[in-house]
Amino acid sequence: MMHTLHNLHRPLGSTDLLVSPIGLGTVKLGRDQGVKYPNGFTIPDDAAARNLLAQARDLGINLIDTAPAYGTSETRLGPLLQGQRHDWVIVSKVGEEFENGHSHFDFSPAHTRFSVERSLQRLQTDVIDLLLVHSDGNDVAILRDSGIYETLAELKREGKIRGFGLSGKTVDGGLLALEQGDCAMVTYNLNEQGELPVLDYAEHHGKGILIKKALASGHACLAPGEDPIRASFELIFAHPAVNSAIIGTITPQHLAHNVATAAAVIQDIA
Repeated sequence: MMHTLHNLHRPLGSTDLLVSPIGLGTVKLGRDQGVKYPNGFTIPDDAAARNLLAQARDLGINLIDTAPAYGTSETRLGPLLQGQRHDWVIVSKVGEEFENGHSHFDFSPAHTRFSVERSLQRLQTDVIDLLLVHSDGNDVAILRDSGIYETLAELKREGKIRGFGLSGKTVDGGLLALEQGDCAMVTYNLNEQGELPVLDYAEHHGKGILIKKALASGHACLAPGEDPIRASFELIFAHPAVNSAIIGTITPQHLAHNVATAAAVIQDIA
């Protein structure tokens, strides 16, 4: 039985990017304030972070998810990924800034360009593979009125990003994001399936889907003894539009278990 994802990479929608079905989320590498986790955690030091990235790579993970709003995440990843840039598909975001324990949002073209240039510098790279709008929930208004998507399209033409999309909170936002962009990051888990129409649209139009909050609780609806991680992945990977689920663990055992479970589920479905 395969316990890694090495032979399970799949295209991200219609882009040229090939991604592992599990992606590594890195909010915990850079921020421990204002994050909604049931248990406290300590931000890993550089050695632990380096080991986590090496483990992820050994397990066949090639997708890494970061954002300016994740505190020092981008700044730390730059040096940590030195010499391995070609091994990773990097997803970052724009729109949300996190300072002094508080988020604020700016979706203007000027800030978008500034933010992407800053992310390129922090990540020590000349291209970001996928750039997502980090929505505050007003998805449609942001995409329609701020000029952010037009700016991301320009940055794509300039070769600074390879693709763009939305990490949003609404069905209408997800649909609009896919109509005009490459990818949507949506919440989809055992508790929350309201954004399913976005997955269905992506399936029929060849667009990319990343799943956030993939393992969010869901214990309530399981039979006694059922593995919530396996049940979560069975739901998520049963949908053909799903390219990758972003998992934000910093615990080596959890990462290995998540990958082994996902690999088993994907092979069963196949």
